[in-house]
Amino acid sequence: MNTAATGLVSLLGLDPASYQPHWLHAPERTYVETNCYTDVIIELLHARGEEPVAALGCTVRMDFEGDQWTFFKPFPEDLQMLFGIDIHEMQPYRPLPEQAAEQISQGHTLIVELDSWHLPDTAATSYHSEHVKTSVAVEAIDCAGERLRYFHATALYELCGEDYSGVFRIGRPYSKDVLPPYTELVRFDAGPSLQDRQLRDAARTLLVSHLAHRPASNPFARFGAQLERDLPRLLDGDASDYHAYAFATVRMAGSAFEVAASHVQWLLEDAAAPACEALQRICLLYTSDAADDLTRV
Repeated sequence: MNTAATGLVSLLGLDPASYQPHWLHAPERTYVETNCYTDVIIELLHARGEEPVAALGCTVRMDFEGDQWTFFKPFPEDLQMLFGIDIHEMQPYRPLPEQAAEQISQGHTLIVELDSWHLPDTAATSYHSEHVKTSVAVEAIDCAGERLRYFHATALYELCGEDYSGVFRIGRPYSKDVLPPYTELVRFDAGPSLQDRQLRDAARTLLVSHLAHRPASNPFARFGAQLERDLPRLLDGDASDYHAYAFATVRMAGSAFEVAASHVQWLLEDAAAPACEALQRICLLYTSDAADDLTRV
């Protein structure tokens, strides 16, 4: 924990201007982003010097769940086993900025669902144009100066001023018909952080466990059958309907299997080549370009 003279209470003392994202978010990847929660975990672990790819064996459990593919997240028990990190729901009974500052001062942090309307890093999508919930992890906060530094998507960002007031609803208490944001407490003192061979051995054990829970039938066949039923509705709908469908289906599957390939490569190195090739074929089939014409899937 690092407290600056400005009143900024920081978990790791990081500067968004110099922050370097993890290689899972490198621009040359097919899917630079996965989903809001997993991306936050990747960067939070990376910022602490951990290897987040170790916790992503859960992607082999990807399944088609009737109208969407699994919204994959690192399992909390995996994070505790590998890195000694405990994530659990927190009760937001006080003003959220005060709670964030208090928890960071204790060496913890928060993952909280916020409205991307107020997140400047979403300028290309929803910033000041659309209300969309998304998860961020707090890296630093200055309550008096109204500044927030947060992990979101692929990097570390900062907001202030009107965006700070908006994201925390300063001066606009939650009414009976508006729920407070879902908030999780992240503690880093739940056990040892494994390194090197111990980390790989533990990740291998977890991968074996996840493989034992892979889908009992081919999820691609089930998705194909559902897509055939959904296609007339999609063709009659508008662009927003299509993009929501694509995010929940082809984009979620494509990003997950690209991450799965990276996990297997990290874990097994040269022996991973056949599995990685198969996983990358899935990823390429489910790219954004392919999603532009769902009839190809």
